[in-house]
Amino acid sequence: MSEFDRKSRVNKFEKRRKNTKLMSILIVAACFLIILLLGLWIFSPNDKPDEKNESANPDHVSEGDNDIETDDSELEEESTETEENTPEEDEENNEPSEEDNSSQESDKQSVERKTTDPVAADDDNVISAFTADWQPVGTEQSGPHTVVYDADSQDRIEMEKAILLATGLAEDDLITWWLKRGGDQQVIGTVSNRAETEIYRVYISWMDNQGWQPTLVEVLKENDEKWRFE
Repeated sequence: MSEFDRKSRVNKFEKRRKNTKLMSILIVAACFLIILLLGLWIFSPNDKPDEKNESANPDHVSEGDNDIETDDSELEEESTETEENTPEEDEENNEPSEEDNSSQESDKQSVERKTTDPVAADDDNVISAFTADWQPVGTEQSGPHTVVYDADSQDRIEMEKAILLATGLAEDDLITWWLKRGGDQQVIGTVSNRAETEIYRVYISWMDNQGWQPTLVEVLKENDEKWRFE
């Protein structure tokens, strides 16, 4: 064999060996690439699980609950405001209307219209005196009548009712300073309003089965019975 043939075979062998080595490298690289792609596909995140996780996220649940609680709180506050407004509406309903005030004024004027009969008075402490067509105030008592001055007694209550009729004072604005005997079945009462700007001496008489009846009212300058309590 010539030297040329021997070198030619060696070159072919080296070339084949290099090709085989290159193929092996390419095959290994291809396998590695395939494995890498499979790994990425298997372990890559999925959109749907994310959505599930997001829906199950406690933060989102908490926010929803907070929204519900906030709505409930707002409803409770609105309910409270409504309840708080209710007493104000009740007070408005309980306030006397203009018609009621007019009726009360008419009643008061009716009482004042009865005080049209002036009477002369000799007492220097009397500003004016008058009578009117007052009727007995009625009674819940029966049998022979005995004058009773005790506070809260039925007779005392009916006395003060007659005094209110004659003076036009309100029951809750009345101060009864003194009640004394004015004759047989007759009583004289000294009263005023709570501000003590109106002072009266009122004469009342007992009418059998009809109660106490006012007969005379004197408007006083000064309370001549107040000294008893000083």
